[in-house]
Amino acid sequence: MNLPAPLLFSLIFLTALLLSVGTRLWLATRQVRHVARHRAAVPVQFADRITLSAHQRAADYTRARVQLGMFESLLGAAVLLGFTVLGGIGWIDSWLREWLPDSPMWRQVLLIGAVALVASLIDLPIALYRQFGLEKRFGFNRMTPALFLADLLKGTALSIALGLPLLMAVLWLMDRAGEHWWLWTWAVWMAFNLAVLVLYPTVIAPLFNRFEPLEAGPVRERVEALLVRCGFAAKGLFVMDGSKRSAHGNAYFTGLGRAKRIVFFDTLLSRLSVEEIEAVLAHELGHFAHRHILKRVITSFAISLAGLWLLGWLSRQTWFYQGLGVTPDLNGAMGGHALLLFFLVMPVFTFVLNPVSSWLSRRHEFEADAFAARQSSPEHLSRALVKLYEDNAATLTPDPVHSAFYDSHPPAAIRLQRLASLHTPTASPEWSPA
Repeated sequence: MNLPAPLLFSLIFLTALLLSVGTRLWLATRQVRHVARHRAAVPVQFADRITLSAHQRAADYTRARVQLGMFESLLGAAVLLGFTVLGGIGWIDSWLREWLPDSPMWRQVLLIGAVALVASLIDLPIALYRQFGLEKRFGFNRMTPALFLADLLKGTALSIALGLPLLMAVLWLMDRAGEHWWLWTWAVWMAFNLAVLVLYPTVIAPLFNRFEPLEAGPVRERVEALLVRCGFAAKGLFVMDGSKRSAHGNAYFTGLGRAKRIVFFDTLLSRLSVEEIEAVLAHELGHFAHRHILKRVITSFAISLAGLWLLGWLSRQTWFYQGLGVTPDLNGAMGGHALLLFFLVMPVFTFVLNPVSSWLSRRHEFEADAFAARQSSPEHLSRALVKLYEDNAATLTPDPVHSAFYDSHPPAAIRLQRLASLHTPTASPEWSPA
C-alpha cells in the first residue's frame, strides 16, 4: 500500500519521536536505578576523600535532576506534537493571516515569536522549580526572585535585539536570494556567530555579571607563570561574581585571538588551593593547545552548512509542511514556517548522534587532562576535580550506558584513574597560540 507522502512523513516523525522519548526515559531510568544502588557506600577509590554524606547528597541530587529531566522530556514531546501534527502552528498562522493579511514578512516573524513565547511560558514553571525548588533543596541556589526576573527580562531583550535582525535577514534571503539562499544564509550565520564571540566578553557577559581583575597575590603569580610557560596570550584575568546565583564553581575562556579572557568563578577561587587552581587552568589551556575550540567551531559551521542545505531542500517539499500540520501557501512566503518546523523537529532525528558528540568531547577532556598533567601536576588536578565533584554534587557512580550517551566529561572514577597513571616531566612549552 502506497501512503501519501505527507502521511508517510507524519508516521516517520511520530515513530522517531516515540523512539527518542522512549530512549530518553529508558536511559534516565537506568541512571536513577544505578545511582540508587550505589548510594549506600562511597566508591573505594574515593573513600579517603569523599564523605558518605557528600556521596549520598550527590546521588540524591543526580536522581532529582534526572527525574525532572524525565518530566521535561514528556512535556517537550507533548508541546512538540501540539505545535506540529495537532495543528498548533497552523492555527497561529491562520490567526495571523487574518490580522496581518498584507504583511508576509512580519507575519512570519510574529509566527516564530508567538511559538517561542508559548514555549517559554510553558518552560517558565519548570525553570522556577529548578532554581527555587531543586537547586535550593540541595543548597546551590543563591539567586533571589528579583534577580531571576531581571535575568529573564535582560535575556529576552538581548534575544530580541540580536535575534530579530538575524531572523529578518534570513527570511529576506529565503524570499529573495533564489534557490541557493541557504548558502548566503550560512555566510550570514557564520558572521553572526563570530560577532557574538567578539562581543560576548565586553558587551554581553557584563549585562549579567560583574567582572573584576584577579587581584595581585599567589594565585595571579602562579597563573601568569603558567601562561608564560605555555606561551598563551590573554587579554586579562578576571573574577566573576558567580556566587550571587549559585554555589557551583567553574572557570572558562572567552573571546577570540589575543582578546581572549580567562574568567574564574569566585566560588572556585574560594574553594581550591593555588596549586589546584593552576591545574584547573592548565586543563583549560589544554583545550587550546589541542585546538579543541577551533575544531568545535569548524565542526559547528560544517554541520550548520549541511543543515541549511537540507532545510533548503525540505522548504520546497509540500509533504514536509503537510506532514507537520501546516498547509503550505505555494504562492506566498513560507520561509518562517520552514525555519520553525525544521528547528522544532530536527532534534528528534539527530538525537541518535548524541553518543558520537559525547565520545568526542570526552576524548578532548582526556587530552586536556594529559596536557594539564605535564604543565602542572596530575595530583593537583585530581585533588581539584574531587573537590569540584563534591561541591557540585556530581555523582561518582553514573550508569555506564547513560554516561556514554550523554556525558561530555569522563566518569569520575575513569578520569582519576587515567590521571593517576600519568607522570609529571619537566614542563615546557609545547604549542604556540593561533
